[in-house]
Amino acid sequence: PEGRVQAGRGVEGAFAAKPFRLPAGSNSAPTAVKKPFRGTRGPAGLWAGKPLQRERLAGAECGLVRQVSAEVAKWVRVNRRPRKRKRKETEEVLEKLLPDQLVLLLEHLLEQRTMNPRTLQRLERTYHLSEQDAEVRHRWCELVVKHKYTEAYRNVERFLQEDQAMGIYLYGELMVSEDARQQHLARRCFELSKEQMDRSSAEVVAEMLY
Repeated sequence: PEGRVQAGRGVEGAFAAKPFRLPAGSNSAPTAVKKPFRGTRGPAGLWAGKPLQRERLAGAECGLVRQVSAEVAKWVRVNRRPRKRKRKETEEVLEKLLPDQLVLLLEHLLEQRTMNPRTLQRLERTYHLSEQDAEVRHRWCELVVKHKYTEAYRNVERFLQEDQAMGIYLYGELMVSEDARQQHLARRCFELSKEQMDRSSAEVVAEMLY
């Protein structure tokens, strides 16, 4: 009927069953309904707006964080299993993670007091950590240094030479460990890359190493 505009179906459908009525006495035709708020689409935009978008994004982020928490728990269980199992156990089913999720996963695992070599080996193979972006590789190298996982020292060397700006903290970790092999690795990498480092960074690292 004239003077009555049927609401469209919004994303949430909250208003789909209720028609939108023009104010009594209005001479405006149904086409007088104005455009939705900028940045929204369709009639649902009249009510949705940006707060709903933010709420959805927050919900998605919470879901991603929950997924990481579940994966952390799986890796903790994997790490606690004895080398020789008395009976056959069900293997953990590990999920694929986004780079930001990998950073969060590794930061949680850095809080573990001990991680055995076979767990670290499986961790690297599962997520191909040495092939990820610098943020992920940085956390992976920290984990390698903390647990003295010698099989992945080549990843630490590569990081120190290719990501010099982010490697300063890692030099400190290598020296604080008081492990002769790690300290030798740090000094050797510095000698190979110091000419490519900016002067202030090179001075900071030199003070840590010598």
